[in-house]
Amino acid sequence: MAEGTAPSLLRDGVVLLGFGLMFVLLFRRLGLGATLGYLVAGAVVGPHVLGLVGDAESKLGFAELGITLLLFIVGLELNPSRLWKMKEEIFGLGLLQVVICGLAITAIVWVGAKFSLPAALALGLPLALSSTAQVLPMLRSSGRMRTPFGERAFSILLFQDLSIVPLITIVAAMSRNPADANAPPGWLLAIYTVLAVVGLVVAGRFLLRPFFRLIGNLGEREMFVFAGLFTVIASAAIMEWLGLSTALGAFIAGVMLADSPYRHELEADVEPFRSILLGLFFLAVGMVLDLNAIAERPIFVMAMAAALIATKTSVITLIGMAFKMTWRQAFALGLLLSQGGEFGFVLFAQAQAGLLIEPQAASLFGAIITLSMATTPFLMGITKRFRTEPIAEGQERDGPKVDGANAIIVGYGRFGQTVGQMLLAQDIPVTLIDTDIEMIDIAGEFGAKVYYGDGTRLDLLRQAGAAEAEIICFCMDGDQLDPDTIEGVHEAFPNAAIYVRAFDRRALVKLKNTSATAVVREVLESAVKMARLIMRGLEIAPADIDRAEETYRARDKERLQLQIDSGDMRAARAETAKRFPWGNDSQ
Repeated sequence: MAEGTAPSLLRDGVVLLGFGLMFVLLFRRLGLGATLGYLVAGAVVGPHVLGLVGDAESKLGFAELGITLLLFIVGLELNPSRLWKMKEEIFGLGLLQVVICGLAITAIVWVGAKFSLPAALALGLPLALSSTAQVLPMLRSSGRMRTPFGERAFSILLFQDLSIVPLITIVAAMSRNPADANAPPGWLLAIYTVLAVVGLVVAGRFLLRPFFRLIGNLGEREMFVFAGLFTVIASAAIMEWLGLSTALGAFIAGVMLADSPYRHELEADVEPFRSILLGLFFLAVGMVLDLNAIAERPIFVMAMAAALIATKTSVITLIGMAFKMTWRQAFALGLLLSQGGEFGFVLFAQAQAGLLIEPQAASLFGAIITLSMATTPFLMGITKRFRTEPIAEGQERDGPKVDGANAIIVGYGRFGQTVGQMLLAQDIPVTLIDTDIEMIDIAGEFGAKVYYGDGTRLDLLRQAGAAEAEIICFCMDGDQLDPDTIEGVHEAFPNAAIYVRAFDRRALVKLKNTSATAVVREVLESAVKMARLIMRGLEIAPADIDRAEETYRARDKERLQLQIDSGDMRAARAETAKRFPWGNDSQ
């Protein structure tokens, strides 16, 4: 049996990954997004079309770990200061959107489709959620992520992600499954939930942070990946043992670490696993869609998808206008969030397990979500001119509001501290990254927030906001950078100017012809200043001091250019020896 199982798993893996890759590339090319590609790929390889892969239910259960990891990453995004800044949009705009859209769609399902009220709630409330996996890439690609419009869209998506846990609880509370008859009553589950949340928060404060500090001191990235996955799975397992939502456990684990120095490192390490498992989840969802049930009622699917899009667009437009958005901006926000979301599949599966809906209904409404997701890019494209704010004659439209240049400083030792503090003195937002745990702790005592991580990694820089940053400054000690690293950073984040601290003359020569905006020798200016102070102490005339500095700088620049052109540190060696017989080319 074991011999037959391994080849089967390998074959299923090859088929799933191969079809997933093919359809995602195709749908990306068509501008329809990766999520829809995964769903269609799963439907094609599933039992209702080609039948190449079976046992979709077991694969769905495993792939739900991707949802758990996604909730963990959502928790990592919830920095308290950011939440406070966006509190009105998140808990005002977001709350109204979920409640009003959920109740409106529930009413349509109850009246129009003749479902019972519990079934209508189990189907209608999840349809209020939009697709984070589809909307955020659209905002990033259009450059609107940091605009007021993008922040409002993100706020609604964030509240939708937060609302998943109470929606799961609502569906579980309505369960008709006899297997759930012996489950704890609702009031006891509420107590369990409060105790579990408090316990996880206390564990995060007194166990997790010292735990990650210990691992950070080891300096081994593999251990950090291992520890991050252990944290997520252990938190989810504790909640499952208590009969609560595993998603809640993962979310609390993320929130516990959202304000820690390890946030960006954890996000960068967990993100690949989240992406892969979430892709497998959508593949499995596509496999369990009952295409025969859909084929029997195509008019119902299309009509409900149209009703879903129209309802959400109308409600979000009205709510947006109530929050002082222009009608064009509010309408654009409504269209952008008009589709169903990926978490609808999770909630439909739970409603089916709770005997609230039949499998055919789960497939029908899964198809409605899929169809609504497919329409979003088309709707945004064909309404672009209609949604665009008119420009009055002789008037220019303001661009996105950015409070100063956003800078990322990698390395917060003596050099990086000076650079960072000068930028902060000018009210320039700065993100600080370092790998020295002791230095991070000391900086924290003085009020500086330094994140742990290797700032030369592209994935970590991306998590730290390098795609939107205007400046990336490498201030690490020693000769840690090479031209390939600089070119890789420039290629990944072409809009960011790159500044580099060079350890010595050799490092400067090595990096001079890269895409770095400027490379600065770390001791040059301080050494020149000391020489000037010495000559001033010897009562040398200021003009002579200036002339000595100008002479040194001119000769140094000439020698440096010869070394760069030749690639040989010994270039102009004879000239150097004649002018400075005690000197060398190391500084």
